[in-house]
Amino acid sequence: VSTMSAKTSSGGEEEASGMGNETLGEAKRGQVIRVAYVIAALDLTFLFMQMGVVPYLAKSLGLDSVGFGYLQTIFGVLQLMGGYIFGRFADRFGARAALILSCVSGSVFFLLMSLSTSIPLLFLSRLPGVFMHGIPGAQKVITDMTTPSQRAGALGKLGFCFGVGIIAGSVLGGVLSTKFGIYVPTYVGLVGSLINTLIAMVCIPSQTKPKSDHHVTERSDLFSIREILRLMKFPGVMEVFMVKVFAGLPIGLFMIMFSIISMDFFGLEAVESGYLMSYFGVLQMVVQGLVVGKLSSHCTEMTLLRLSVFVFAGVGLGMALMRTVWHYCIIAVPLVFAFSMLATITDSILTKAVPSSDTGAMLGICASVQPLTRTVGPTIGGVLYKQFGVSSFGYLQLTVNLGLFVYLLKSKIPLGEMKSQ
Repeated sequence: VSTMSAKTSSGGEEEASGMGNETLGEAKRGQVIRVAYVIAALDLTFLFMQMGVVPYLAKSLGLDSVGFGYLQTIFGVLQLMGGYIFGRFADRFGARAALILSCVSGSVFFLLMSLSTSIPLLFLSRLPGVFMHGIPGAQKVITDMTTPSQRAGALGKLGFCFGVGIIAGSVLGGVLSTKFGIYVPTYVGLVGSLINTLIAMVCIPSQTKPKSDHHVTERSDLFSIREILRLMKFPGVMEVFMVKVFAGLPIGLFMIMFSIISMDFFGLEAVESGYLMSYFGVLQMVVQGLVVGKLSSHCTEMTLLRLSVFVFAGVGLGMALMRTVWHYCIIAVPLVFAFSMLATITDSILTKAVPSSDTGAMLGICASVQPLTRTVGPTIGGVLYKQFGVSSFGYLQLTVNLGLFVYLLKSKIPLGEMKSQ
């Protein structure tokens, strides 16, 4: 039964998606997708804006480094818990309702941050993070509004939004907090999130997925372990999801420790670290905005998945041998390529491997990978860095991804091979 369902989702989803959205027209669908990109870019800008401010706000309130670690862990746990629930909510009530929920949660988040004049209030401000999932919300809109053959390219362009968010958010957060006060970025984030809410309400149609799938989403509660296990039983889903988790885990640990590594290992000042983050943002924009879509139109997704894992292995070797920040700037090019390709292709494959009525839940599960890394990462990354140094992240990256590459070459994952037309 699961095999037949998978064939229906991967082989017949394109037809169903076209039937469900044909009334909107190609131009209208393109317009809705562009609106989703705008919402995602603004959401990420506000998020990165507060990320640069929170350490200074926490320090001004008397929170030490251990307490700040607890603050970050709580946010990661909340995002981890909320990812799947958010996805099921999107399946049941629609992508527009999910985006509105995310934007409203962001507004409450920034409102509480602007009122955080004590440590308990600062911790309380993390609570709305459980439903702050702007990227999965935009991914849901794109998934509903595109055919499977168009999906990888359309999802890849979200990386451009990510680059915009990193650059604009980092710059705005620093400038606003320095010139106008530490709470000003939270006021801007509050107003911006409210504007995002209005954009979602006005510009995103109430129904974006095929009408024939609406009744399917009523079959279970918003959170159900049984539903997660059901999705994982579709052919190839568990295998690809495990590749997604383990291929990106070592570099995820490295990025969590990067603020410490940039100071201790590379000897960078705060301003120089900001420049390095902007460099990453530009790379992200170029790779996901231009490269991923082009490759997805010429290669099958499984080929690109193998390529991203292989490049990740090479990045691991480079990280193990690097000694200066200039070495890292060179390594960053294949690193961003592999990271972007892995995220986009696995999301595309997994949403096509399940029925279209479950794409929101699948995207929610995918979105839980990064919060999971942020939750366990500080402990594991701290041990690796303290005991074995920076090179340990590279050797772990190389070993894990070489193993995954061999696995992907030898295994026959039962997923439909597809490239854009």
